[in-house]
Amino acid sequence: MFSKINTFFHHEDKYLADNRWIFASMLVGAVVSLVAAFVLSVEAIELAKNPAAQLSCSINVIINCATVGLHPSAMLFGFPNSFLGLMAEPIVITVAIAGLAAVKFPRRFMFVAQLCYTLGFLFAYYLMYTSTFVIQALCPWCLLVLLSTTFVFFSITRYNIREGNLYLPDKLAKRAKAFIKKDYDKLVLATLIAAVVAVIVLKYGSELFA
Repeated sequence: MFSKINTFFHHEDKYLADNRWIFASMLVGAVVSLVAAFVLSVEAIELAKNPAAQLSCSINVIINCATVGLHPSAMLFGFPNSFLGLMAEPIVITVAIAGLAAVKFPRRFMFVAQLCYTLGFLFAYYLMYTSTFVIQALCPWCLLVLLSTTFVFFSITRYNIREGNLYLPDKLAKRAKAFIKKDYDKLVLATLIAAVVAVIVLKYGSELFA
């Protein structure tokens, strides 16, 4: 079984192998986000019924889902933000599974998908900023969504750059393709995740486990 999996992801065709890694990353990230969105949705309903409810992820003053969930930013569109994940992630999962099955997507479709997921990516980091510096509390499930959203964003961006789906000017498209060919996008991904961890540790330090 493991040998088959290894062969699947380390195909001699580098283009095909890269595709499989891209869509597998998208699939795992989207599934994780969907699970987290479901949990957050259940908690949002619980808080709507009882604002004083004790949630399992409310560990201390800093790591406290209830504090984050009761802030107005948790319902920017008049309903829990997590509902957006329940609507969007199944679409990403479908695209990822189709991609693993070697389906070739129309250029316009992937361009729109890129735009939509870029908005989701920026929204996730906006909520992260609000949680860290405005609410002064962290939600573990929200951080999981942030992490998985980041992986999916970099995966879909890598695919679209490589396939020329972003309608970039020729010179910029060539530079972008050269960038991902050297795997610099993976370096940016690792740096971004490290930066998020560093911000949290520097901001709260030992308070995280108090």
